Amino acid sequence: MIGIVIAAGAGYVMGTKAGRRRYDQIRSAAQAVATNPATKAALDTGRRRLAQALTPDQHKYLRAEPIDDTTTIYVPDESEGRGR
Repeated sequence: MIGIVIAAGAGYVMGTKAGRRRYDQIRSAAQAVATNPATKAALDTGRRRLAQALTPDQHKYLRAEPIDDTTTIYVPDESEGRGR
């Protein structure tokens, strides 16, 4: 019985050391990718394109009367057509 406990304890210790080494490898690889200038440039480009896609084209909308100092309503310009 004592042999099983010792074997289980040794297996646990060796497994946790191996697990920690692998965790450190994955963490350092992820950190290297995250701090890479190419990754940062790709993220910045993606963010800019997403912001451009989500920002309405001001030329397709007409400005209506402001509701208050901070809120303005834009309505679609009917002369632009809806089939775009």
